[in-house]
Formats: sequence, structure tokens, C-alpha cells
Amino acid sequence: MKVPKARKLKSGTWFIQLRLNGQSISVTAPSEKECVRMAQLRKAEYQAGVKQEKLINAKKAPTLSEAVDAYIGKRDAVLSPSSIRGYETIKRTRFQSLMNRPINKISANEWQIACNEEAKLVSPKTVKCAWGFIASVLRDATGEDAPKVRLPQVPIHEKKFLDPDQIPTFINAVHDTPVEIPALLALSSLRRSEILSLTWENIDLKKRIIKIRGASVLDKEGNLVDRKQNKTNGSTRNVEIFISELYDALKAARKPTGKVVNCNPNTIYSQINRICRKNDLPEIGVHGLRHSFASLAYYLGIPALATMEIGGWSDKMTMIQRYTHLSQSHSNYSSEKLREFFEKEKNNIS
Repeated sequence: MKVPKARKLKSGTWFIQLRLNGQSISVTAPSEKECVRMAQLRKAEYQAGVKQEKLINAKKAPTLSEAVDAYIGKRDAVLSPSSIRGYETIKRTRFQSLMNRPINKISANEWQIACNEEAKLVSPKTVKCAWGFIASVLRDATGEDAPKVRLPQVPIHEKKFLDPDQIPTFINAVHDTPVEIPALLALSSLRRSEILSLTWENIDLKKRIIKIRGASVLDKEGNLVDRKQNKTNGSTRNVEIFISELYDALKAARKPTGKVVNCNPNTIYSQINRICRKNDLPEIGVHGLRHSFASLAYYLGIPALATMEIGGWSDKMTMIQRYTHLSQSHSNYSSEKLREFFEKEKNNIS
């Protein structure tokens, strides 16, 4: 930043207009030399102040661990317990070599090396999720974008679900097991958090209706926490009991009050996958059964809007892009119909 050339005013004094940090500062003196000297002094004082401020800020820069805590602390009233649990897990398990370093002392190259090391330990998707969170923490702490790093490519995996012809096999296999009710609730479109929060007061067997109200999620200590608010506004809904085996299981287990499902979430997941393995079905877990519901609805030609309302998806595009999967049997059926059409046209022409 150069000092502007001094100008002589009609009064005989000399004048320089400085611009420091967006502010206009006037410097006047009896002589040109004195005016320039005073302007240079003001400039030097300003630059010294900026340098000192940077040094003070550098000393106050938080460690990565402290920045993570600050990020969570600002949002603990709006974040779900499961989100906080996920962030705490990242803090505890990822980028450990940098957690106690001041964030302003970590170079872009060091971030890249850290991401490379993480890629040797966990899946590409885990690295991507962890870095996405850390990048948000850095942006929150500094007001600037995080360094650009190259992440491992996340392979595109088909979401696992049951084909329509596999669903009866699964329903028979899960019958009379401890996870029959949660499994069939998931197959009826319920999320895991909705299943775990479901109470007997919200089961209307006469009308064959399940009232979805609230959610239960794991906090950072791994304890279930009940929330009155569902994942989205559309998640608060009534779902018809359209699986007869689910109706029978609920009727047999009916209690006046309390939770419908009391199994540990991990137990439900592992038992469903064990049943799938035993019956030569894909290991889909709890959420895969929800995917299976969406795929079956698509296969049966149920309108997307109706599927969205039953499953409590927030918008049509979310449901279509993330959860609707064209089953292999439906794909084969479509291919067969296409072959029949073109063969028919070929025969007509000949």
C-alpha cells in the first residue's frame, strides 16, 4: 500500500488522503516533506496494529478438538441426539493426529496426508463423511472455506432390498421370532427411530391403523432418547396394517401401555441379517426393509405421491432418487414385454 502523492491546498498546507481498512484518513502538514512523513507514520502504525492483531488471533486459535466442541455447542439445541453422537464419534476416532493441533497451524498438505491415512483405515464413504463434518467445523471457526483435499472415490453400491418374490420368504422366515414385529413394521415403511418409539396407545387394531408419532434415537452415550418430533413433518402419519402377519403378531402381543418394541436396535439389525443369511436372502438390515416397501410399491404401480405419504418421505424427489429401486424381477418383466412388442412388429412387417 503506497502513500498517495501530497497535494498543496489553496491555504498553502499540504494534504494526503489515506485509505486504511476502508476508512479515509486525512493528513495535513505545513510542508510536503512533513506531510509525506506523517502519512508514512500513520501507515506504519496501521500495519503494526494489523500484525499485532494477527499475532493475538494466532495465539487464540483453537485446537481442532476445541473447534469441534464449539461447533456442537452452538447447535446442541437443534441437533438430534443421533447427529451429536455421530459428530462425537468422528472426534473420538478420526483425524486423531490433528485433534490437539491449533487449526491455524495445520497446512493444506497436512490435511491431505491425514485424509490419505484415514483412507487406509476406513471405507471411502466414512472418510468422506468425516471430512465433510471437519470442513464444516473449520468453516465455522475461521469464516473461510476448508482446504481443498482429494478424497477416495466412493463406490456406487446398489441399495439392498428384497425383490417382490423374496418378500413372502422373508415373512415366513421371520414368523414367531423375537424380531417379527419390528421387521414387519419396517417392511410397512417405518423407520428404525419410528419403530423404537412406537407405543401400544398408537396401535388401533380395530381400524388396523398405526399412528406414527415421534421418534427414538441413540444419544452419544448409546442410550435411547425419545423425541416428540419426527424426522420430517410428513413423517407424522397414519399407516394401515396391510400385512396380515403383522396384524396377527400385534394382536397376540397386545399390551395396555408401553413400547411395542423393546429389543436393542443392534439386536434387531443382527437378527434380521441372520434370518436373511439362513434363507439365502440379501442381508438388508432394518432400513433395507423400508427400501423393500418402496420398491414393492413401485413394482405394484402405486403412485409415487401415495408411496411418499405412506412412508413419510419429505418430498417426492427424495423418495424417488434415494429409495425407489426397480426390482430385478420387474426389470426382467419389462424386458420381456419389450421383446414381445418388437417381435410382434417384426412378424407384422414380414
